[in-house]
Amino acid sequence: MPNIKSAMKRVKTNNKKHAANSSRKSTLRNQLKSARLAIESSAADAAEKVKIATVALDVAASKGLIHKNKAARNKSRLVNALNKMA
Repeated sequence: MPNIKSAMKRVKTNNKKHAANSSRKSTLRNQLKSARLAIESSAADAAEKVKIATVALDVAASKGLIHKNKAARNKSRLVNALNKMA
């Protein structure tokens, strides 16, 4: 633990941010997994789950949680898999 007051505060804020980002990333991963599983099982709500995952990817990219190119790549793969299913 640092001795300087501002460094101590920085450690606290970094820990808070880390916890929040970890939670958001986990939620994003769960939504992506749900969409992939819906596509693989040819579920009726696959299009809806892909839409939810797409929105989540856009939000994550806009907040800086993931890179915008990664979001675009994941969205492209989801939509291509959805189109192959149909």
